[in-house]
Amino acid sequence: MTTTLNDSRWAAIVARDPQADGRFFYGVRTTGVFCRPSCPSRRARPENVELFATREDAERSGYRACRRCKPGEARAGEQAAWVAAACRQIDAADEIPSLATLAAHAKVSPFHFHRTFKAITGVTPKQYAAARRSERLRRELARGNSVTGAIYDAGYNSNGRFYEEADDVLGMTASNYRAGGAHTAMRFAVGECSLGSILVAASTRGICAILLGDDPDALTRSLQDQFPKAELVGGDAAFEQLVAKVVGFVEAPALGLDLPLDLRGTAFQQRVWRALREIPAGSTASYSEIAHRIGAPKSVRAVGQACGANRIAIAIPCHRVVRTDGDLSGYRWGIDRKRALLAREAQD
Repeated sequence: MTTTLNDSRWAAIVARDPQADGRFFYGVRTTGVFCRPSCPSRRARPENVELFATREDAERSGYRACRRCKPGEARAGEQAAWVAAACRQIDAADEIPSLATLAAHAKVSPFHFHRTFKAITGVTPKQYAAARRSERLRRELARGNSVTGAIYDAGYNSNGRFYEEADDVLGMTASNYRAGGAHTAMRFAVGECSLGSILVAASTRGICAILLGDDPDALTRSLQDQFPKAELVGGDAAFEQLVAKVVGFVEAPALGLDLPLDLRGTAFQQRVWRALREIPAGSTASYSEIAHRIGAPKSVRAVGQACGANRIAIAIPCHRVVRTDGDLSGYRWGIDRKRALLAREAQD
């Protein structure tokens, strides 16, 4: 499309208006280059300029990206804006939008959209949508809505699709979750170690909590708060041996700890927790390093939040994550316990 002096977009090019960046791109026929409206390069003659809605349109027409304004790369602010808009679109949709639909709204290719969305949020669009859907489901069930109603209100197209995912989403049946964990048995026991009191709880799937604190009763109440109607069963002799194994690992990390775990969290949280379990005893990693390891370098803050959401102390070693400068930062169970754990591991 040839521009004219009366075209408002040509006025933006003349003014080198940064507010127009991302809204359109222009190619220069005589150089074969396409630019952002704010490009500082020498202005082309209007009859030699062609306008494009997206950078992909310009590339398909044979233009190459300008090396000065780099229109082939979305700027950080521009990327954050359309990723945020995509998140809002997913949140508001009754059904999960397709990747092609989300990319079209952002005016980028599906491949570029997928890669950038994951880099900024730490999860793929599909994983983000699934996490939001499970959050809505928990909220609807907590309100006491019927299971069927909650399933459809959360965005599942059918009961069958939900029930295929129910165990991973809730860790139990929907009816039991709606009832506050009723009919769900959790074995638990509280022991003592050099770090204070330690509570170990397990579902039929594996260890679901290892909590540290000063007050055994407070630890038990913390477990009850999550599933107020769950049947908490005191551990038998075999379970006491499992608790002893956990306590032994606290005192002597070199012993190792190989236990089945019942991980309940979002897709992003579970990726972070898997990365934490790969940090060897006696070593540490920064929040930034973990973000890079899981392929989400811009999600450092989200990595910290995932560490804070970890309910399985020691087995998922969030105590091995420190700031870039080596500072210990925070720890859900107290900075002194974090320091003691790291010191103990460094000695082995």
